[in-house]
Amino acid sequence: MNNMNQMMKQVKKMQEQMLKAQEDLANRTVEGTSGGGVVSVTVNGQKKVTAVVIKPEAVDPDDVEMLQDLVLSAINDAMTKAEEMAGKEMSKLTGGMNVPGLF
Repeated sequence: MNNMNQMMKQVKKMQEQMLKAQEDLANRTVEGTSGGGVVSVTVNGQKKVTAVVIKPEAVDPDDVEMLQDLVLSAINDAMTKAEEMAGKEMSKLTGGMNVPGLF
């Protein structure tokens, strides 16, 4: 019975640490870029886009598809970086164990 209580305390502590880590990730950002930096996208650790910056030289009214591709590429770059950042933070808590559904 004592082992069970100890285990429950450890689980509760881990849950609290994970909640704290998730809150911290919401305040951390990464930036993805494309086109040599003419398009940049900022994403927080919860994979929410917080900013999009498009430099004027990226805008060509005759080639809207190029701008769309640049924006898409920058978003994907930022999302990949956000996933890596979140994964590193969560693996600190789980000791490297892969826990499905964490991030």
